[in-house]
Amino acid sequence: MSCHFGSQIRFCLWSTAIVASVVLCVAASGQSGTAALVASTSKVSGVPTGLRDFRNSDTDSVISPDDVLDVYVMDVAELSRQYRVSPTGKVILPLLPNPLDAAGMTPAEFSDALAQQLRTNGLVMAPHIVVTIVSSRLKSVSITGAVKMPQIYPVLGRTTLLDVLSQAQGLSDDASNVAVISRGDLGAQATNAAERVQTVNLKKLLETGDAKYNVDIYPGDRVTVPHAGVVYVVGAVHKPGGFVIRAPDNGMTVLQAIAMAEDAKSTAVRDKAMIIRPDANQPNGHKQVPLNLNLILAGKEPDTLLLADDILFVPDSTSKRAFQRGMEAVLQVATGLAIYGRY
Repeated sequence: MSCHFGSQIRFCLWSTAIVASVVLCVAASGQSGTAALVASTSKVSGVPTGLRDFRNSDTDSVISPDDVLDVYVMDVAELSRQYRVSPTGKVILPLLPNPLDAAGMTPAEFSDALAQQLRTNGLVMAPHIVVTIVSSRLKSVSITGAVKMPQIYPVLGRTTLLDVLSQAQGLSDDASNVAVISRGDLGAQATNAAERVQTVNLKKLLETGDAKYNVDIYPGDRVTVPHAGVVYVVGAVHKPGGFVIRAPDNGMTVLQAIAMAEDAKSTAVRDKAMIIRPDANQPNGHKQVPLNLNLILAGKEPDTLLLADDILFVPDSTSKRAFQRGMEAVLQVATGLAIYGRY
């Protein structure tokens, strides 16, 4: 009996040792796990790493003139709002006596500078500030010219020329068939282009959908769609008006302009037609180029190429006398067409 009891004691002591070892291991592992957790949330400059990474997720961004900043100062509603950086790179904040430099800083650097100014001026003793860039020309694309809504659009991901045109709600009625892309620093580096200016044929892009014309657009790029030139046809035609030259490289000929004006009237004096062309060297600012539509139609004279702002005048038998008094009446009609529509 005593021997059996002694063996039980030895078994209990052995079990207790094992349990103690397990507890110690668990405690050690728990301590190391806790240490790892503490290390993962260690503070840098008093800010937890996770929060610091969130606040500085755009630390590679640099504030530039005309950027819009969102400034949040905890418990100070008078300062917590959006501010636009001035063209000189400064931000004017209420309660501060002087504008604060912002251009060239990261959001975190500007936050620190603002906090220092608040402490120096005795406004907030321990300010907690978060600054983010709401919109930036360095993260946006500017589209101007002959589009329905020329604006500056933010670029948040991969963007193509069609995307930008869609954001601008498409082309206006007097748009040309080309788009001129002026590359910013990022676009120039991404495309490895020797020239920073690239021209894209919009007609081929919209008609064929060929991906080679739907080029990528990068932050800092500027897209410009030039306005097409306009030719005015007045006088003895069925539909006088201003007609857009859609393709600047091909232009518009006299016969094409006559066709768009739905042909000359039966009373037209075709051999006395005339191009009235702007010319700064002429006393009245215009020069006259005589045309014989009959010879052009017969193929005996070349079909003259018209230039932007040319006026093709086709007289009729009742208007010759008025035209002989001068070009004022013709120019007046063409000016009215320019004001009331380009179709």
